[in-house]
Amino acid sequence: MATYKIVRRYKHSYRKRTLETGLTLEEAQAHCGNPETSSHTCITSTAQRITQRNGAWFDGYEKE
Repeated sequence: MATYKIVRRYKHSYRKRTLETGLTLEEAQAHCGNPETSSHTCITSTAQRITQRNGAWFDGYEKE
């Protein structure tokens, strides 16, 4: 069975950060469907601080 990882990517950088590993496709899709997983849709102060520090970003998933 394939597993997936959540990767945070930043618009103005090639940098990426792995946030979670070992997820099912459904779990990875559910994570990425949350509005808090993108700088364009987040509203929490924590996510907004990430945006202020790093610029635009989003979470995506990749097959491991």
